[in-house]
Amino acid sequence: MEGGQGGSSAPVASNRLSALYDEHYETMVKLAAMYVDDRHSAEEVVQDAFVRLLRGNYRVKPGREAAYLRQAVLNGARSALRRRRVRRLHVPDRPAPVAAAEEGGMHRSERDRILEAVRRLPHTQASVVILRYYLDLSEADIADTLGMARGSVKSHAHRALNKLQKSLGDEYGEPPSSGDPPSVEGPPRSEPTSTPGGDA
Repeated sequence: MEGGQGGSSAPVASNRLSALYDEHYETMVKLAAMYVDDRHSAEEVVQDAFVRLLRGNYRVKPGREAAYLRQAVLNGARSALRRRRVRRLHVPDRPAPVAAAEEGGMHRSERDRILEAVRRLPHTQASVVILRYYLDLSEADIADTLGMARGSVKSHAHRALNKLQKSLGDEYGEPPSSGDPPSVEGPPRSEPTSTPGGDA
């Protein structure tokens, strides 16, 4: 994340933050939901990222606010997923009703397997796959978000897709092509219930 180095960085003005919220909120929720499953948890992660940006804990260069938010959401979502896994070791979740006989049950099962395969990737590879194929970001935007060269983005994507081919290929009959990974739907859409200027 961008620190306070250089004179061109500055706290984000509240009017600029409001515009960022309107423009990027839903996309950030979709990003967080790739790790934490449910929309409520994803929204908490996203709102925390906006609150930190509002409080000025980091001085962000103009034009890099969206990249900062994406990185903050990735870090927050991974932390939330780690906490959830630790909690489940001690207090397992109540088993959900069997959905195989329900319409769409098989689709959800496949979606869950794909998500788990992506989450098992090394952090950087998982981030590249999610940003590239589920948020449809350009290589330049991914490089800016993760602080790496565009060539590194390509290398991480290639290695990640090879791993996904090995882990998902048998289940799907044949490996997904390098340019067309398995599709995962985002969380249900709903209207945001709070603004970045609200209480943390």
